[in-house]
Amino acid sequence: MHLSAFKEYLLQEKNYSLHTVKAYTEDIEVFQAFCQEELRENEIEIIEYQSIRSWIINLSNAGISNRSINRKVSSLKAFYNFLLKVEKIKNSPLAKHKSLRVDKKVLVPLSRPEMENLLNKIDFEDSFEGIRNKLIIELLYSTGIRRAELIGLKINAISLESGTLKVLGKRNKERIIPILPQLRNLIRVYLNKRKELEHIVDNDFLLLKTSGHQLYETLVYRIINKYLSKVSSKVKKSPHVLRHSFATHLLNNGADLNAVKELLGHSSLASTQVYTHNNIAELKKIHLKAHPRNKE
Repeated sequence: MHLSAFKEYLLQEKNYSLHTVKAYTEDIEVFQAFCQEELRENEIEIIEYQSIRSWIINLSNAGISNRSINRKVSSLKAFYNFLLKVEKIKNSPLAKHKSLRVDKKVLVPLSRPEMENLLNKIDFEDSFEGIRNKLIIELLYSTGIRRAELIGLKINAISLESGTLKVLGKRNKERIIPILPQLRNLIRVYLNKRKELEHIVDNDFLLLKTSGHQLYETLVYRIINKYLSKVSSKVKKSPHVLRHSFATHLLNNGADLNAVKELLGHSSLASTQVYTHNNIAELKKIHLKAHPRNKE
């Protein structure tokens, strides 16, 4: 199988992150195992679509959501497109495949009062962990960065003098984000607390565990979930909710869609437009309240 060459292609030519490449290759390896164990087929390079369809049915019967199945099939599609590119196959078995239908997820942002309560009324302990946890929330909400970008944030990417933050986003694309004065002050407080750690292993990274190691994704999720549970009854309490709230609150306050696109690091406006439904809801309220033709 040409999996190692495919991984190299994703990393070097497509500039995909290690996390994305790992997800792609795991999906392909799982499919290969299915073909070998269930279908007695060893070479997935010359597989027929019927075999892929059998895998999709198997995943569906196992309770895997259509959204997750589509993601796994996308990994296979990328693999076969690579094989086409390097002329190892003449036709992709997924050439005519149509994605499974999925219901659109509506992610509900936190309200402004909820964010005010979170940042101003919740008691964060005056310890390294307490200050770090508040900084994590403030960074996600004030800058709109992704969880992976937060974890990978390095100290030298922050300029407290100019009030900017350099973020390395998807496909190694850099963007500069302004830092609000409150956030700047909190970073200073955190950096002073950080010096008190006995042993720092991952010194380049801004956010650390008490052991001095870099943060990891599930820890960030647990921290956000813990504090959001104190101020909100909304079902979704993930780091992405703070990014969603950042974009929604900017748009509700009249921010330009293109500007929000740049701050979020989106490659197209289509990705940013998912946040405009909240802005439209706000405009509807104002319109309904203010227009003389509306009768109570």
